[in-house]
Amino acid sequence: MPTSRRAVFAGTALAVTMVLSGCGSDEQDGASGEGASESAPQAKLLNKVPMAKVSEMAGAMGMWATDKNFVKADLKKIVGYPLDGGTAQWTVPLGGELCWSSPEPTKDGLIAVVFENDKEDPAVCTEVGLVDLKRGKLLWQKQAMEDGSEQMFDEVTIGGGTVAAGGTAGTAGWTISGRPLWAPDSDQRCPADAYAGSEQKMIAVRDCGTTDNPRLKVQTVNPRTRAAKSTFSLPAGTENVHVVSTDPLVLAADNGKAQGGSGVSSFLSVDDSAARGRLLAKVNATGGKYGKYDPDCPATEVTDCKQLAVSKKANALYLSTDESSGSEADNDIVAIDLKTGKPTSTVEGTEDGALTPIGLDPSGKVLAYQESNRYSEEGGAVWRIDPQAKKKTKLQQNSPASYELESNFDIGDSRMLYANRRLYLGGDNVSEPSSTTKAKDRPLAAVFGSKG
Repeated sequence: MPTSRRAVFAGTALAVTMVLSGCGSDEQDGASGEGASESAPQAKLLNKVPMAKVSEMAGAMGMWATDKNFVKADLKKIVGYPLDGGTAQWTVPLGGELCWSSPEPTKDGLIAVVFENDKEDPAVCTEVGLVDLKRGKLLWQKQAMEDGSEQMFDEVTIGGGTVAAGGTAGTAGWTISGRPLWAPDSDQRCPADAYAGSEQKMIAVRDCGTTDNPRLKVQTVNPRTRAAKSTFSLPAGTENVHVVSTDPLVLAADNGKAQGGSGVSSFLSVDDSAARGRLLAKVNATGGKYGKYDPDCPATEVTDCKQLAVSKKANALYLSTDESSGSEADNDIVAIDLKTGKPTSTVEGTEDGALTPIGLDPSGKVLAYQESNRYSEEGGAVWRIDPQAKKKTKLQQNSPASYELESNFDIGDSRMLYANRRLYLGGDNVSEPSSTTKAKDRPLAAVFGSKG
């Protein structure tokens, strides 16, 4: 697998938007009153995407859904399937192994990708492409040059109609039509490491310090010119920062002491309406009544934080508590006010499996995946969480026959997407079966739902 080529920059996506795991479903209103509604459609395994045979791990980051297709990144390609899975309806070949993809498509169904050039020896992540998920087509493929050399990139995003790629060699930008906007510049003072984007905004992360003394800044910029509209300086001691949401602006900071490889020591809510960004609230990832929250961000990349959700409408951050933290809340979903940093409500989890936020539905309620249970041999489930009413409603219960297959999708290395009344689970890597797992039991992706 092509691990990040970024050197440890002093100082992880998303194209990170408010909905971290794709489209939701507006079906099945929740039950009234507090508590939980356990009644839910019984779902079964509809189809699997087989794991490609490889001699070593390879990148396959990305999983999306449109109104017509379930789309999965695979070995050197992106494939569109019917919503129930099955026979591929279209394939976008890539010229090498996938290195990064923007987690969220634009409203027009576009994603950006970075992939290797197999013609190079060794293959490196130099190719930036724009893929139309609605048409199943690679619209364009570009490289960025500096001093006659093709530049490598670690990640890519789409923000405000601009495709921006970043890495240790610098950043490059293109319009949606593929026209170059800027190229890597080694002479640039205080260069951007990478960008995070959404429909209307572009956020730049800059490191103006040194490896031993990082000085990180997060800027809201003009997507075309990169001119700063607002600048927020991270607290001293911050080694890495990830953009959880662009609007509202929510950051995940790592002071080098983040526990369990989460990449997060605290969350920062920032007001970027003025030239000087203002800290609204700080939320520690550990400590207090809730013990430890359970997010997951890449080690150094700016985008692609998972296991959380952000709502602009409710101005809230939604986090799950760590079931092993031994706190008063060990499997709950907590809503946190982004203006104050204070919890506003808690919805209790279940004893059947840990709950993980995977996004928002169209009404703004939280979607959560309940892990399958190896001990009770029960399949996983999807819940709709209503923080304001402090209740949860089960939307889908998977068959007990699928519990073992589901458990092979590790939360931290997989994607959970609930769309079109189906649950999609997909891995970020193509790999060989382990000594304890047969190939048929470890697909690249799986689709669960009620047939038809």
